[in-house]
Amino acid sequence: MVVGSGISGTGAVEALQHVGAEPLVFDENEKLTIEEVRAKLKPGICAEIAVGTLSKEQKAAVDLVVLSPGVPTDTVFVEEFRSRGVKIWGEIELAYEIGKGSVIAITGTNGKTTTTTLVGEIMAAVCGHVDVVGNIGNPYTLTALTSDEKTVTVAEISSFQLETIERFKPTVSAILNITPDHLNRHHTMENYAAAKEAVCKNQTKSETCVLNYENEYTRDFGTRCPATVVWFSSKRKLEDGFYLEGEEIFQAKDGVGRRLMNVRDMKLKGTCNAENVMAAIAVTQAMGVPMETILAVVRDFAPVEHRIEFVDTKRGVDFYNDSKGTNPDAAIQGIRAMDRPTVLIGGGYDKQSEYDEWIEAFDGKVKCLVLIGQTREKIADCARRHGLSDIVLADSFEEAFAVCVERAKPGDAVLLSPACASWGMFPNYEVRGKRFKEMVEQLKENG
Repeated sequence: MVVGSGISGTGAVEALQHVGAEPLVFDENEKLTIEEVRAKLKPGICAEIAVGTLSKEQKAAVDLVVLSPGVPTDTVFVEEFRSRGVKIWGEIELAYEIGKGSVIAITGTNGKTTTTTLVGEIMAAVCGHVDVVGNIGNPYTLTALTSDEKTVTVAEISSFQLETIERFKPTVSAILNITPDHLNRHHTMENYAAAKEAVCKNQTKSETCVLNYENEYTRDFGTRCPATVVWFSSKRKLEDGFYLEGEEIFQAKDGVGRRLMNVRDMKLKGTCNAENVMAAIAVTQAMGVPMETILAVVRDFAPVEHRIEFVDTKRGVDFYNDSKGTNPDAAIQGIRAMDRPTVLIGGGYDKQSEYDEWIEAFDGKVKCLVLIGQTREKIADCARRHGLSDIVLADSFEEAFAVCVERAKPGDAVLLSPACASWGMFPNYEVRGKRFKEMVEQLKENG
């Protein structure tokens, strides 16, 4: 049984049919019809479909449950199957069991998409068959079907996906950072951190795990990580590993540092991206890629869409799309990348985050904070406690954008970096970011 009929679910159905299973697609959304779910499946896919509830006969026939990432693992529904001894997998475990070749797995609260995409491009420079999959939007189950022994799969993996792994074992893993996020799902930071750490639970010292020395959770985990650890740091020299000193990235071995490159030679900007690059270098070097090749790809690599993405300059104002800043820690990186007075759009779905550190990171740069969504009052109260008074509560995304255009003056920046998920207003952060870019493109030079 595949639970959920989104992109991960439909990919899992296709993979299951391919290996000879009899898939049952179940979606708890009672507003859907069986016909609507079937329309999501590719032509030729034969699957039983259930919507809203399952019959006793359907439940009894289930040998394996494959959960979509959005389905919590601790619900009564899931526990019912677990108590019967039915295996509970996610897309990642299913794809790993089907797929062939080597796997690189990248997780962390922030920076996953940029790092995964960069690692994919570096590996593609030396490998004939590279698949970039997972939380990045490309179902791992579909690429697993066409993989062979020479395939390198580069997977961006979320904490949701890591809750359901069993034998999943990457050749190289990376945990970029662990900061508060998704606590409405994981309930405690300990649970959330444990989910992230599971990325390497089946690794041994013959495999590699890349960790951030400047994150308290990953630094602590490094002392008990089952894999061989390679560190990176943006704040200090390391005896062994990769570190940033001023504008230079170094690799250290036995206390001796070797300069690799200047961050000004990269198209990626900001300390957060320097960390992403160091992680990508560490991962791909562990995979055997020559350093000259790695650095050449890094220099040419362009920023990922929706992550501190420069959109355009209109009326003398620079517009930046950081819609992927879906939690306070990610949004901190967005505001730190600004070097001028900034009008900031924040707010959205409430994931039970706290916003004090984000507000503190404004550091006088935010001239006006425009808030939307479920969290707008909560963020506004927090901002006032930190001395910010120019706050506007908007009733819609379009109204928020109009306020930004009115308040921003030539030389300023307008930044969409919400520190919240998009749910409730948009299906995902991509749609939110695309809408922002559309409005910038439609903005006339003279208001």
